[in-house]
Amino acid sequence: MNRLAHETSPYLLQHADNPVDWWPWSAEAFDEARRSNRPVLLSVGYSSCHWCHVMAHESFEDEATAAYLNEHFVSVKVDREERPDVDAVYMEAVQAATGQGGWPMTVFLTPDAEPFYFGTYFPPEPRHGMASFRQVLEGVSTAWSDRRDEVAEVAGKITRDLAEREMSFGDSRVPGEEELAGALLGLTRDYDAARGGFGGAPKFPPSMVIEFLLRHHARTGSEGALQMAVDTCERMARGGLYDQLGGGFARYSVDRDWVIPHFEKMLYDNALLCRVYAHLWRSTGSELARRVALETADFLVRELRTDEGGFASALDADSDDGTGRHVEGAYYVWTPAQLREVLGDADAEFAARYFGVTEEGTFEEGASVLQLPQQEGIFDAERLASVRERLLAARAGRPAPGRDDKVVAAWNGLAVAALAETGAYFGRPDLVEAAIGAADLLVRLHMDDRARLVRTSKDGRAGAHAGVLEDYADVAEGFLALTSVTGEGVWLEFAGFLLDHVLAQFTDAESGALYDTAADAERLIRRPQDPTDNATPSGWSAAAGALLSYSAQTGAEPHRTAAERALGVVKALGPRAPRFIGWGLAVAEALLDGPREVAVVGEAGDAATTALRRAALLGTAPGAVVAVGVPESEELPLLAGRPLVDGKPAAYVCRNFVCDIPTTDPDRLREVLNGRNT
Repeated sequence: MNRLAHETSPYLLQHADNPVDWWPWSAEAFDEARRSNRPVLLSVGYSSCHWCHVMAHESFEDEATAAYLNEHFVSVKVDREERPDVDAVYMEAVQAATGQGGWPMTVFLTPDAEPFYFGTYFPPEPRHGMASFRQVLEGVSTAWSDRRDEVAEVAGKITRDLAEREMSFGDSRVPGEEELAGALLGLTRDYDAARGGFGGAPKFPPSMVIEFLLRHHARTGSEGALQMAVDTCERMARGGLYDQLGGGFARYSVDRDWVIPHFEKMLYDNALLCRVYAHLWRSTGSELARRVALETADFLVRELRTDEGGFASALDADSDDGTGRHVEGAYYVWTPAQLREVLGDADAEFAARYFGVTEEGTFEEGASVLQLPQQEGIFDAERLASVRERLLAARAGRPAPGRDDKVVAAWNGLAVAALAETGAYFGRPDLVEAAIGAADLLVRLHMDDRARLVRTSKDGRAGAHAGVLEDYADVAEGFLALTSVTGEGVWLEFAGFLLDHVLAQFTDAESGALYDTAADAERLIRRPQDPTDNATPSGWSAAAGALLSYSAQTGAEPHRTAAERALGVVKALGPRAPRFIGWGLAVAEALLDGPREVAVVGEAGDAATTALRRAALLGTAPGAVVAVGVPESEELPLLAGRPLVDGKPAAYVCRNFVCDIPTTDPDRLREVLNGRNT
């Protein structure tokens, strides 16, 4: 047993029984490297990473390799989901040196944490032009012993180059019509009109870009923006990317057609996509969007909710195929013979036709990923429901993929927002309660008495690592969504505490630029700072969105100013790289629309209040915030000075310091909130 046995990260715990003498990232590890005059091997991955498991089995579980590592290196293992700051700094170095990156990430450092040699996965034997891991270790060890001055020079140069790579903040002005139209044009150029989505293989679900497209349509009426969103969502939901039996989305599609997924299921993807499909339904009334939003929400609660009320990070791609082998996708794929075994001949033929299961297979070894291929004809809904139920029950008897039970603050914030809104839209109070349960866990376990966040917890025990910008921003986003859905001011208060930390600890006072780590966080060789959206909204754009919503709820001018300053980067990047700043563009749409502030006053049990509240929540105005409560309530600032109208519940809509005449008519409110900003 090495030093990882008492960590909270499931990824680190997976390596606790390795013969490698692992250290967690710590000052003590680097002290040991200095004391013993050895370089540091930094290995970064995450628990549901397929090639991380492969390299672990091939190299880190191998006694001879471990013995060599233990003699010549101080080995440090990092969970990238637990320490995104460490991952970001060294991934930047890997990409700068090699032109590519990925996980597992393998970096060799001096005892001062300066990198000097890089890679990702290394095989146990030379293959495809790649050196073996043992060859790399021996080469690095020889260089460290015989050419120390050269190593120090390289490490120093790399570290200086990283420190000097200051990002251009862009423009001090907020993005306007021209930049958002330019972003839409750029997306149109990258759009795959035949298959939906953007670019080629592999294809990732563009959830944040779709949010921008829906908001752009709502504000401008652009049918092209809406069509890209609708078609992409339909193709993803009908493809193998989506779990046609259990709901929820895989991480990405290996191919351009959304057929073959990389089977791991991440909390952040499913939270973001649940919200996207709920918003698509809100915009279009699509029955498919409604079904996918609810099935994804149910997947989150059923398969990722932890005993403490939070949400686990991921399900593995790999699982036991029934023979003792761990195989990617084994839990999810089907052969015609397996369908017949569960369903009998007639229903198996029906299921194969409906789900696109073929004798040749669409995946490996004659197995198929279930899809809903474009098909004509009407299928018997009752028969289909029976087939789904029996297949899902049979699948539940297979060895399940492993679950990473780590609760990540940021991703739980995304889940809170998605579940709160989906529950409110579709009359599912159980989903709202699940959102409240996760929010309560974040307050109880992840926030200290100064409202400082820790990034992770597991089994009810808080982790040791400080929250980063995306944690503060996404948790605030979740709390703000709960504010609109529940009308409870405590969530707005907690959001304010978190966003005050964003202003004080993460924001450059002179430029308004945002950093990913707090000013008083552990010092790395570079303070990470990245405004681009990748698998999740960047901390930068997420903070801009939460600051803007909070200022709309409260009238807080410093938060509005900070949001506008942060959006300067969208003015610079939006037209040039719209696929990688989708959430920033969505926030910019909200800014251009106001955002609108909706106050609904009336008694909680009154049917008229309920109708106005529902109309407010279902309004498509980009980034609109909603406050609901009794007249003269002090619960939420937007309710102040908002009386009933002729003794009836009423709704007030304001933006940019101008208010419409209050209305008691839900249809009128719906018309106001779905109208264009002209």
